[in-house]
Amino acid sequence: MDKILRLLGFRYATAGLVLVALLALYGAATLSRPEDRTRTAAKSVEVPVAWASLVCPWGGEDGRLSLLTPPKGASGSGKVDVVQTTNGKPLASVPNAGTSWAKDIRRDKNDSFTVRGSGPLAAGLEAERTIHWPGGPDRGLAGTRCARPGTDLWFLGPGPVAAERIDLYLTNVDAQPASVDVTALSGEGPLDTVDGHGIPVEPYSTKIVRIGKSPEGLGDIVTTARDLALHVRAGTGRVAASIRVRVDEKKGIEWMPLSPAPATSLVVPGVPGGGGRRQLLIGVPGEQDARIRIQVITASGAFAPQGQDVLDAPAETVTPFDLDRALSGKPAAVRLVSDRPIVTGLSAQRGADVAYGTATLPLGAHGGFVTDNRFSAYLQLTAPAGAATVRVTSVDPKGQGSPQDVKVGAGRTVEIKLTGPGEGGYGTLIVPRPGSGPVHAARNLATGKGDKGLFTILPIGPALSTVTLPPVGDSQTALIP
Repeated sequence: MDKILRLLGFRYATAGLVLVALLALYGAATLSRPEDRTRTAAKSVEVPVAWASLVCPWGGEDGRLSLLTPPKGASGSGKVDVVQTTNGKPLASVPNAGTSWAKDIRRDKNDSFTVRGSGPLAAGLEAERTIHWPGGPDRGLAGTRCARPGTDLWFLGPGPVAAERIDLYLTNVDAQPASVDVTALSGEGPLDTVDGHGIPVEPYSTKIVRIGKSPEGLGDIVTTARDLALHVRAGTGRVAASIRVRVDEKKGIEWMPLSPAPATSLVVPGVPGGGGRRQLLIGVPGEQDARIRIQVITASGAFAPQGQDVLDAPAETVTPFDLDRALSGKPAAVRLVSDRPIVTGLSAQRGADVAYGTATLPLGAHGGFVTDNRFSAYLQLTAPAGAATVRVTSVDPKGQGSPQDVKVGAGRTVEIKLTGPGEGGYGTLIVPRPGSGPVHAARNLATGKGDKGLFTILPIGPALSTVTLPPVGDSQTALIP
């Protein structure tokens, strides 16, 4: 027994000596190496986007798919391909920068298209899906920005009490399967249920989840909700998500826009003027109530609506906020400042049609793009802080029109009518000029008049032209766990 104990002690002592020797060698190498000042002061690096994927959902209706390639910038070759998601069947290839492309597509089934950009044409690539049905049970003018794949996504809009059908489209454009959890907040609080967890989405496929009509769509617990904040999280993989809403027969169809992540300061641009109900939906994801200060920004200036300047919103709920009295039929934006992170959406009615908006991030130096401006198109620009000058340039398949500089005063909203360089649909570049304050933007598209009038709102976010790479430094974790 003594021999065994001595042997074990020798082995542990040997292992300890080896570890000490390795540490000594690592320390000597570190001390003897000249100091790398760039390593010790490592910073994040901003690089151009070199690859982009956008998913354009298809709800079974005829519609238009449009895109706008970024203006010519970085050197090198690149292209944009449009393919059918399920089988990769090509629809179009666009090789040139600063080009507007559109195609009317007839579809007889639910599917999606994937827009893939590479090289310089990926940096800022945008695409839209628009529907115009002047009559029939699904009458309406609807539009949505083609979605980028992600892992944590928010949507705010009506629940099953206020809408006849709500379909969540989940598309996986990667080679690996994805698993998705869907949860929701309502006006009565969180909808706690295991339904909606672990939804599988196979590679290169679209899964449609009908909210309130299946276990994956949160089941019966959601059927009594008038307002919803839907939270889509990918546990594995990533998905592009879009939501199609059918309010009721002949009462409008629309796509619900993706909301930014919860934040304490939000700006909702593009609140349309004219008659009809205008309502904000404010979700509080956290476990503490939120106190929210509300400011309306019009062409005349910014003001706190009398008697509505502060809203106390309960935790883990969705609270509606009527804007009609504060707006008086004027185009506007709404700024919300909260002591807790919140998410928000906009619901607007006109005639027998409905449209949805949301908060946006400021455009930034690279601006934002709109790709389909048929009918009567109006651009709303809001500068909540400092004054701004925004260059607006229309682009059709034959080239660019003359740029127009639009001045927006501090704390003002300006609305202009867009015009194209030729007939038919066209895209628009919206770029703040150097020295401008933050700018938020939305495009309102309309056709028809009175009770037959149709419209849709498109929030315009900043073009994704660059990504930030985190700093990289040495680590000892490979040597010492």
